[in-house]
Amino acid sequence: MNSRSQSALLRLEDAFAGYGAEPIIRGVAESVQPREIVTIIGPNGAGKSTLLRAIFGELRLIQGRITFDGHDIGAMGSPERQRLGIGFVPQGRCNFPLMSVRENLRMGCHLLPRSDRAAAVERTLEVFPMLKPRLTVSAGNLSGGEQQVLEMAMVLSTSPKMLLLDEPSLGLSPKTMSEVFGTVQRIRDEGVTILIVEQNTAGAISISDRVWVLELGTLIASGPAGTIASDPRIRMAYLGGVEA
Repeated sequence: MNSRSQSALLRLEDAFAGYGAEPIIRGVAESVQPREIVTIIGPNGAGKSTLLRAIFGELRLIQGRITFDGHDIGAMGSPERQRLGIGFVPQGRCNFPLMSVRENLRMGCHLLPRSDRAAAVERTLEVFPMLKPRLTVSAGNLSGGEQQVLEMAMVLSTSPKMLLLDEPSLGLSPKTMSEVFGTVQRIRDEGVTILIVEQNTAGAISISDRVWVLELGTLIASGPAGTIASDPRIRMAYLGGVEA
């Protein structure tokens, strides 16, 4: 085992996972270091979202091992993994649209003791000051970008060590995408490790430390973001053939 793997916050060892007996994720072996942003790219149907769901415990690990912060989590359910410090923002809107921003933030704290929830909301608002003027607004009346930020804030209110993000820029305008990516960087600056699935590959790679490339459930390449972005095959397949 190399030094990078030994110091990893998250480590996957020959991981096979899926929805039934037939795996979708096949033999993935990689690691994520503390405070890294790692982006997973690949074509539609490559298994990117499936991999995040397997890490969060929503899918069965068929073979292999997943460890997080020194714990073997392969047999744990999502609540146990969440308590260990893994937060997950799935693809699509996942807030309570008829409830206010403040009420949504309180819902994000539901796993915390009741006495800790108000302080957790205040800490979250320090990281996301753009939500302060919107506290009384119904989540459903926020812009797409504001809703995405709210959903990240809801998960971060429990102070996770790692955040899994599935397509955070989906359906957003270019300007709002940029704002969301800036928020992701700010979250990392607060000490949170991030593993992100994103179709806007150029934007995601630009803020990432490392990139994993997944095809048909198999990891075909991984490495520093600059190295992956400069690979001619990756550039042609995922970056429109433009120079990185």
